[in-house]
Amino acid sequence: TGRKRNSLTPRSTLFPCPSCQRDIDLGERGINGLFRNFTLETIVERYRQAARAAIAIMCDFCKPPPQESTKSCMDCSASYCNECFKIHHPWGTVKAQHEYVGPTTNFRPKILMCPEHEMERVNMYCEICRRPVCHLCKLGGSHANHRVTTMNTAYKTLKEKLSKDIEYLISKESQVKAHITQLDLMLKETECNSERAKQEASQSFEKLYHVLEEKKSAALRAIETSKSIRLEKLQTQVEEYQGLLENNGLVGYAQEVLKETDPSCFVQTAKQLHIRIQKATESLKSFRPAAETTFENFVVDTAKQEDILADLSFHSNGLEIPEINEEQCRMYNKALISWECPEKTDSADTYVLEYHKLDKEEESVTWQKTEVCGKSKVLSDLDDDSSYAFRVQGYKGSICSPWSREVIMRTPPAPVFSFLFDDKCGYNNEHLQLNPRRTSVESRAGFPLLLGSERLQVGCYTTLDYIIGDTGIAKGKHFWAFSVEAYSYLVKVGVVPSNKIQKLFHNTHDVTSPRYEQDSGHDSGSEDAFFDSSQPCTLVTLGMKKFFIPATPAAPKDPASRILPLPSCLGICLDCDRGRVGFYDAGRMKCLYECEVDCSGLMYPAFALMGGAAVHLEEAVTAKYREYHDDI
Repeated sequence: TGRKRNSLTPRSTLFPCPSCQRDIDLGERGINGLFRNFTLETIVERYRQAARAAIAIMCDFCKPPPQESTKSCMDCSASYCNECFKIHHPWGTVKAQHEYVGPTTNFRPKILMCPEHEMERVNMYCEICRRPVCHLCKLGGSHANHRVTTMNTAYKTLKEKLSKDIEYLISKESQVKAHITQLDLMLKETECNSERAKQEASQSFEKLYHVLEEKKSAALRAIETSKSIRLEKLQTQVEEYQGLLENNGLVGYAQEVLKETDPSCFVQTAKQLHIRIQKATESLKSFRPAAETTFENFVVDTAKQEDILADLSFHSNGLEIPEINEEQCRMYNKALISWECPEKTDSADTYVLEYHKLDKEEESVTWQKTEVCGKSKVLSDLDDDSSYAFRVQGYKGSICSPWSREVIMRTPPAPVFSFLFDDKCGYNNEHLQLNPRRTSVESRAGFPLLLGSERLQVGCYTTLDYIIGDTGIAKGKHFWAFSVEAYSYLVKVGVVPSNKIQKLFHNTHDVTSPRYEQDSGHDSGSEDAFFDSSQPCTLVTLGMKKFFIPATPAAPKDPASRILPLPSCLGICLDCDRGRVGFYDAGRMKCLYECEVDCSGLMYPAFALMGGAAVHLEEAVTAKYREYHDDI
């Protein structure tokens, strides 16, 4: 659908932390970018020494055979016997000042260094990230805007908290023992209650077995009875037709009657015989079996019963009903459905998410089902421009909760179009600032803007700063979404064709409305009409928490009715085949304004900012999206 100006994407490696189980991006440095847990190493070494107390640590410098070591030097990271220690640490030298401990194999550095700045010692503690940092991390690193404290203060605070917690636990030893006794009783009660529950469940299924056996016997008896009746009718019909054969049955008897020469005797017998022959002739002309061979009327329909039995579970009102959190759900390139329990507890082990497309033509509803271990699910098989109903149910073993309230959400009107802000074509880095990922742009109302405002006295106006997407659209229908910061003064969004990009960045009329110029002399707004018609691209205006519908012949004449509250997330749908562009409230997927657009060339997303403003491109939904934002 287009071309990519810059397709470089940073590589990342996700590693599950063994402590908190969250995914950590190791980055380019890998595990070297992580802190060593020296405290845990010391604890492990302490238990190792206790386990191998009978095994001596030998001197690293003795000639064979080595002697048993008596001390270890933490600076040299080696173990020595008394003689070798004196030789390598002579009195009056720098080595004599080395720190030594009892024999050990755990040599940890005396100073904890920063994993991001290897030559810097950590001397501060970040209260936001809860980790040690160095002064470079605070000055210009990832902790620049975080609240930090000195390492000694953090040491005293954390040690005091940990000591108090340990003292509290020790003081509650009798309470802990009472809880253990209570738990032991609960273990026994659980064993007894589980056996009772098994018996009750077995009895319930035995009742079902008994009902099914009765139904099975009745069905088989009905089939057998019907079979006997049909066989009897068909056998009778077979015998009747066998009598029509020559020298057999009715025909043979008629042939013998024809041999009678006495008229009176012949008439007496032939009358009734002739009636029987006529009936046989008529039945032969219109042959019809006396019974059907199929048993279609005896097919047992168990589809509904099978569905009921498939959902058979221990229904419990004690299990909380999950609720779908619409604020955390997203509909974009994929659907993110998130839910939670009212009491914020993890009462259910697993959840079942069901959804179906709302279609007025369908008479019956077919729910699609997926089992989820967490409290969110990313779905990628939904149709564009469609409404879906979602519901979720919690399971704990065989016990299930009632279904949650159904939530209806709508998918984007077209496939999602992915792009980044272009940092080369017309990008003004003096007025605009891009984030490293090129997904956010911010207009800095700083010193250059103040210098520009001085020219207002001589009839000049502050210009808009434009930026476009790095990928163009040649055909088809596409949708993209973004958000505008609430503090933004003026933002314009829309599309621009490739043959007008140069004009866009060099347009002398690309200024704010001159209706408030001191020399204008009136406030009619006629200049606005000229300004809108002269634009090289199709844009709508946003700002001051408002969405402004352009003044067109079809728009309401009342200016107040053309001003809408600014949605938290906006979307643009470009249909190159129909030559139309629509502006959407992306949260509800509702079209706010639509107009025609010339799509003769390659079309690019376009944005314009003035004063303090910021635009953030909507992030694509991935399988790790929810976990990533939970970490943030």
